[in-house]
This record gives sequence, structure tokens and C-alpha cells, in this order.
Amino acid sequence: MEKNNSNIQDSFDDLFEHFSFNADDGQNPLRVDKFLMNRIENATRNKIQQAAKEGLIIVNDKVVKQNYKVKPNDNIRVMFHHPPFENLIIAENIKLDLVYEDDHIIIVNKPPNLVVHPGHGNYNGTLLNGLVHHFENLPKNLEGRPGLVHRIDKDTSGLLVVAKTPKALTNLSQQFLSKSIQRKYIALVWGSLKNRSGTIDESLARDKKNRMIMSVPDDATMGKRSITHYKVIDDLGYVSLIECELETGRTHQIRAHMKHIGHPIFNDNRYGGDRILKGTIFSKYKQFVENAFKLLPRQALHAKTLGFNHPENGKKIFFESELPNDFLLCYEKWKNYSKNI
Repeated sequence: MEKNNSNIQDSFDDLFEHFSFNADDGQNPLRVDKFLMNRIENATRNKIQQAAKEGLIIVNDKVVKQNYKVKPNDNIRVMFHHPPFENLIIAENIKLDLVYEDDHIIIVNKPPNLVVHPGHGNYNGTLLNGLVHHFENLPKNLEGRPGLVHRIDKDTSGLLVVAKTPKALTNLSQQFLSKSIQRKYIALVWGSLKNRSGTIDESLARDKKNRMIMSVPDDATMGKRSITHYKVIDDLGYVSLIECELETGRTHQIRAHMKHIGHPIFNDNRYGGDRILKGTIFSKYKQFVENAFKLLPRQALHAKTLGFNHPENGKKIFFESELPNDFLLCYEKWKNYSKNI
């Protein structure tokens, strides 16, 4: 038996871990292929089952078949014979919108539909591929990603700070950790908010039913405290333009918080904002909304401002970016429509 275990471990040594998950305490029995489908973006059932047939799905250090039932606290790993592609960052001549640059930092205005760094399903054509082309010897963060201090979602536009030196990377990371970075976002959300301003102080965790999104757990101790301050800029009846200031920086924080209070971001397909949530049942209105979705084929979220202490001299610096054209056109369309309500 010991010899068999040794042989299995030897075979693991030739593999590279691509994914690792720990099942929750309250995990109901669920086939491992279905479990992984809920957690790996862009994965197909066929690919997962093929990985199982090749002995590449490992639970608690043992190879399992695709019909293995995941139990509470299981450790599930998906292995392959090659290293993760996201670790292979190839320089690409991608045009970057640089707002500011000095010897220590870069401020980039990221357009919508651009992934920040390589990951599963997006191994090239990312902002990071462009950064390593234009800038040599960027310092690597703890995840091995050159220059990156933080990130924003693929379909969110706006400002990012990139570090050019190890000192800047460490300093900026500490500022994010201490919550001293100032970040304001502009969002178009469904409905009229009851209060013109407010604070959402709700923990966020991976949603139990859909691991691709974040949600407010029933038990606050299961998530991480997340704080979003908001104020209404323009109430247009069926939608509202709001400003959100982050006190914490959790994954999908604004998107999950706005859904939680009943005002999902307009055209946010993961959080339910890509369907008509407010308004009339008339076909003309339905057509109007569908046209607005076409104008802005993503969630209406823009990282507008970024403020922090310069990592070299400590002086407070502040940057601001304009709404991108797709967001602006959609907002103007709703503004004109609201005049006739």
C-alpha cells in the first residue's frame, strides 16, 4: 500500500496545479464535475470529465473519478501536465491610455472589455501583456504579476495604478491594505434609491449557489467586511446615476452591494442587471431598454477617480478620468427619455 501511495505522489510531482478549492463546512454531497463547473469560469463539462479520466482531479491527495461526491471540507485540486498559462506573460504591443507616468508609478485608464491580467480563458491580449511590452523590469507582486497593485473587472472601465519599482509596489500595496487609497466609481443602476446617500456595510463571500459571484452571506462571519459609500448624482426614474466610494476593495464589491440593496448595475449580466427591472410593460419601452443595452454592452461601472500618497515623496496625488463613450451615450439616452416620463 505504501508503495502505491508513493507511486501516486511521484505522478503528482510531474503535474502543475491549476485550481484548488476547499469545500465549505455545509457542503451538500455533489458530483465533483458539477462542483468544478460552478467554480471554474469558461469550463465545460466535457473538459472536466476528460481531466477526471486522465487522473487529473485530486481530492484530499487522491485521484477521483468525475462521479465522486464532494463532502464538507474536501480539498479539490485540478492538475495538468503544463504550468498555468497565466504564468507565461508574453509582451504584446497593446496601445495603452497612460494618464500619468514618472520613475515610480504609471496611471492607466483601462478601456472596457480589456482583462487586466492573464487567467483561465484569457491568456493573452490583457493589460498586463501590454504593460510588459512598454515597460521593462516591472516588479512582481506576490502573485508573480509585474507591476500590478490592484485590478478592476474586464468590463469595468477606469483608472489603475501600476508600480515601476519594488519600493512603489510595497508602499502602494500597504496603502491599499490600510484603506487609505481614495477610489470613486460612477455607476448607472436600476431604480430610484430611497436615500440620496448612504453606506452599505455588509460582508461579502462567494455565493453558495453560484461561485462566480459574490453575495451577502446569512452568517456575516463567513465573509469579509465590505463597505461602500454611495450618493445619487442624477435620479432618472427607472435608473439612477450614482457615485460610489470604496472603503474596502473586495471582488465585485459595488456590483454585489448594489444588487443586495435592490439596485443592480445596469446591464450587469452576472448580477441580474441585464434584464428590465424597472419601468413599464409597453413594447416601446422594452425596445428602448434593449437599444440602451446595445449602446452599453457591459455593466455600467467606471473607476473615475484615484487618490493616494506618492510612494516616493509622500505627497497626495489625485487622478480623474472621464466616462467612456459607451457609458456616456447610454446615460444621455436615459436622460433624454426621463424628460418625457
